[in-house]
Amino acid sequence: MTVTVEKYSTVGKSIHRIDALEKVTGRATYGDDMRFPDLLHGKVLRSPHAHAKITRIDLSEARDLPGVKAVVVGKDAPFRGGEAIRDQPFLAVDKVRYVGEAVAAVAAETEEIAERAIELIKVEYELLPAVFDAVEAIQSGAPLIHEELHTYPHMPIVKPVPNTNICAKFEFIQGDVEKGFRQADYVFEETFTFPSGHHCQIEPFMAIAQADINGRITIWVPNDAPHRLRKDLADAIGVPFERLRVITPPYMGGGFGGKGGLKVEMICIALAMHTDYRPVKILLTREETFTSSLMKHNAVVTVKTGVKKDGTILASQSKLIYNTGAYAEKGPTVTLHGCESGVGPYKVPNVRVEGYTVYTNRPIAGALRGYGLPQSSFAHESLIDMIAAKLGMDPLELRLKNALEEGSINPTRGDILSSVGLKECLLKAAKEIEWDKPRPPNRGVGIACEYKATKTPSGSAAFVKVEQDGSVGVITSAVEVGQGIKTILAQITSEELGVPVERITVTSPDTDYTPFDASTTASRATFHMGNAVRFAARDAREQIFELASTVLGVSPNDLEAANGEVRIKGGAKKMTIAEVIKSKYKAGLTILGRGSYYPEIQGTMFSARSIFYMYGVQAVELEVDPETGKIKMIKVVAAHDVGKAINPMACEGQIEGGVVMGIGTATFEEVKFDEKGTMLNPNFRDYRIPTASDAPEVIPIIVEATHDEGPFGAKGIGEMTLVCTPTAIANAVYNATRIRLKELPVTQERLFNLLKERKT
Repeated sequence: MTVTVEKYSTVGKSIHRIDALEKVTGRATYGDDMRFPDLLHGKVLRSPHAHAKITRIDLSEARDLPGVKAVVVGKDAPFRGGEAIRDQPFLAVDKVRYVGEAVAAVAAETEEIAERAIELIKVEYELLPAVFDAVEAIQSGAPLIHEELHTYPHMPIVKPVPNTNICAKFEFIQGDVEKGFRQADYVFEETFTFPSGHHCQIEPFMAIAQADINGRITIWVPNDAPHRLRKDLADAIGVPFERLRVITPPYMGGGFGGKGGLKVEMICIALAMHTDYRPVKILLTREETFTSSLMKHNAVVTVKTGVKKDGTILASQSKLIYNTGAYAEKGPTVTLHGCESGVGPYKVPNVRVEGYTVYTNRPIAGALRGYGLPQSSFAHESLIDMIAAKLGMDPLELRLKNALEEGSINPTRGDILSSVGLKECLLKAAKEIEWDKPRPPNRGVGIACEYKATKTPSGSAAFVKVEQDGSVGVITSAVEVGQGIKTILAQITSEELGVPVERITVTSPDTDYTPFDASTTASRATFHMGNAVRFAARDAREQIFELASTVLGVSPNDLEAANGEVRIKGGAKKMTIAEVIKSKYKAGLTILGRGSYYPEIQGTMFSARSIFYMYGVQAVELEVDPETGKIKMIKVVAAHDVGKAINPMACEGQIEGGVVMGIGTATFEEVKFDEKGTMLNPNFRDYRIPTASDAPEVIPIIVEATHDEGPFGAKGIGEMTLVCTPTAIANAVYNATRIRLKELPVTQERLFNLLKERKT
């Protein structure tokens, strides 16, 4: 009998989260739980118009109201921010560009006084023509949203087109796409539409800001990238980094990509600069969070694919148009990632992908879990099923025939891929869903697959401090957004340093004290920060071994650590880490380990090849009522290549959450607007999201195609878990009804009407 010995003591184990007790007892501290003396309350006056000049603002009555400490408008904070393009004023100046844009802000002793002051502000507008549809916005003669686009600072990779509403344009070309189409036996072309939606974080947006007597500004805010936020604010205001400090609360009540960049932060700082050093807090209402924070990109995607009779894909061409709303935010890089995966996870020798990020008078759109891939994946993975039907092939067979594998060439970037678990994901998902099993009428199965890059190159740094009693603190700027990163970093530290997880604490970010991290986005935290923490723990371990070697009389190479002890390999002689430190530093001292990780890849951020790719497959079984169009979700199988599961239970949780989020995207989530650009469903009554009753059986499958450079072989997982779900559902609906959906969401009403049309 063969006995498999587990290589690791902590890594690979499904331990409980180190923050579990705080969460389940309601003791976890979020932004709104923070208390400050002399706190002022901020409220915001927002535009009722989608596009208008501001001709006059009267602030006199608001300023005279007792209890009001500051009233500010755009000229009081003449700064512009933005990550991809610096195009967004802290408060509107001269004109407004969407319904809900901030025009003025008030800080007062109470929320009630601040709300009353907002009502007293009088603003006069001159209406301008508006455009809400991205396809219309790129046509000649469309109203210009940003006349001064050519003057805005922007990322090098972003190429704005002056005198248009195109704030970024991208193109990927490999091979000769026209030659590929000529060689194909069949050429297919279809256009698909993906709806705008919302992140629906349970925690509304908030921030607390304070300027001190030296002009230094501190902001407490649930933001997924505190060091990036500090840079963006410094760039906008024009001050050095040391004038800004960003502190994140211990916990964030959901992010999904929405709580990065500059949103409520800009307005809060604009007020704090005028409140005589008193802190000011802005907490958005649920309606404001819907209308004035961040949305998901509505997109129109056209895909053209040429194939041989046997299903071999020869050429693929895509055109992706993303509606980024009134300001660019992360729209350009969202479009870039959508383009990078614009032909799917397939071996395609001839490729052309065009992507456009387009300004409109909609609210701002930006990063949302999947970062542009749900939109592009819906198009190409739906078309793959359509091609399979035309060729008389099984959709799974067609995918397996063309799927990326170890050593394949990335179809858009052209680099050689490694750590590719896509085919294993396809086979395991198909087996678990019983792909070939006969099913009754009106019941169908669907499958979809995808791959996703991470932000590259980007860096992370960490400290690991070992105290004189042997306890350990991990000091990083990784943000706990609900994904369990504190537990993952504790496990990595435990494995490397030989200290039990229960003796390890992990800090929350404070840019004054925690070292740099690019962001807790792009599913990069486990890979990048995991490496930094591993190297820092290893550095601390080497220092401890150096001390212990003198006492134990052996070379440091002959030592190992476990259970908080240092011992001679193969021997009984050992010491606790506390005893090791005391042997040298009898009055006490901290051992400080340092680590950083920055991949050695040529290129700038978003232009270099990705250091790793995530691969995932979703398979869905559902039933459609032919009379009502109601969809009953029966089962979702989700197989994902995580490289190495540091904590399998955490990976399964990510998969389950992403699947349910994807069900909402596919079946009922859609932001609605009237003809003037006003949002019609800015609340959880009218904008429906999945509840427990909507969740079917979800079967997570973990595939481990280890990565040579990942910590213990790990990659990322969080974003990919949403990407494939909407298309797998659409493909299953087709399998059950023979109705091909080219527009989401597939609501009961929409499906009922399609079924009715087919009957008549």
